[in-house]
Amino acid sequence: MESTLEEYILGHIDPEPAHLKKLNRDTHVTCLYANMCSGHLQGRLLKMLTRMIKPKRVLELGTFTGYSALCLAEGLESGAEVHTIEINDELEEFIRSHIDDSPCRDRIHLHIGDASEILPTITDEWDLVFIDANKRRYLEYYTAVLPHVKQGGFIIADNTLWYGKVTDGSHDAQTAGILEFNDYVAADPRVEKVMIPLRDGLTIIYKK
Repeated sequence: MESTLEEYILGHIDPEPAHLKKLNRDTHVTCLYANMCSGHLQGRLLKMLTRMIKPKRVLELGTFTGYSALCLAEGLESGAEVHTIEINDELEEFIRSHIDDSPCRDRIHLHIGDASEILPTITDEWDLVFIDANKRRYLEYYTAVLPHVKQGGFIIADNTLWYGKVTDGSHDAQTAGILEFNDYVAADPRVEKVMIPLRDGLTIIYKK
């Protein structure tokens, strides 16, 4: 997005909460690939979507430093919860410290490990799933969680335009994973879907 246009947008939406601004700053200071952090605009959208959907149980695949989990939790009604899974155990202390410093700490359950091993231990139905993990495995994640999403529930998939590589002929494994996922979802009659060109692409999927 053009920087001046993005600045205009950020000046006309809700401000970034202080604890998220600190998390964003700490992420950029201490972490590699800090651009993976959802950030102000996408974070406010995730909160708004959560407000609209009103889920009781939210699953996130790919916590990174916790920004998106905190935004999802922020939009929840009383008694609802987020379960978020992060494979990189080196991030655990960082994530937990920022969750503990947030007003949403009681709504978030952090799981460290491989999603394929953790998901069977937290089965049940989900109202909302946010996929933002290993791009090579997006279709695997989708097929694993869709049966556990309630009818009328949602899956939101991040990075579905993947830096524009979905249309430039790139053949790396991550682009291939996104292309496979996008094609599968586009043809899946069990769901309705729309793709939004926000940041790196966001696909919103509704289970019929």
